[in-house]
Amino acid sequence: MAEAPMRPHYLGHRERARERFNAVGGDALADYELLELLLHIILPQRDTKALAKDLLARFGSMSEVLGAAPARLAETKGLGETSITHLKVVRAVAQRYGRDQIDVEKPILSSWTQLIDYCRSAMAYENIEQFRILFLDKKNRLIADEVQQVGTVDHTPVYPREVIKRTLELSASALILVHNHPSGDPSPSPADVKMTREIGEIARQMGITLHDHIIIGRSGHASLRGLKLL
Repeated sequence: MAEAPMRPHYLGHRERARERFNAVGGDALADYELLELLLHIILPQRDTKALAKDLLARFGSMSEVLGAAPARLAETKGLGETSITHLKVVRAVAQRYGRDQIDVEKPILSSWTQLIDYCRSAMAYENIEQFRILFLDKKNRLIADEVQQVGTVDHTPVYPREVIKRTLELSASALILVHNHPSGDPSPSPADVKMTREIGEIARQMGITLHDHIIIGRSGHASLRGLKLL
């Protein structure tokens, strides 16, 4: 009589991990445990505990794993093109969830914490600079959220008149500027301050309010309004 095939050793561990998640929720799990559960879904036929720990050791955090460039993820043994795409889908879903937490029916200034959380999830772990604009109506409700420019690791070309042109096209009454510093340090540079003031001055002449310029980094964020640079 043929012996029954052996049950993979990791299945019991996987079931216990799912049961623990259901019992205590994700907040109570370590990063490697949560990432391991995610990788269980993406790679159901593999033991993913070691892979989860390897990814966190290589990239530093859950957010940095999800935000890493596909080429860098591909350097990790155990991840292929399909599994990397799945990780990027998870990141896109997380970003969409964050954006949806901003109530478009309310003034965006009343959802400031959600706005910062969304911007951090969308931009903090990008490897190149992005310049994003939030366009608001006269009641400070969000009309549009657009990435206007994508630059290099330390520079994004921004043209103030193009910013104002797009603002007028959308009939927006106010703006919030956002860009990221891939270096991780959100401190504004002299060029950041100069560009912000140029946009603010042109906007003022057109009757448009520039509420703030937020700089996002891995270590946090900086508000030019809060730093009294605007």
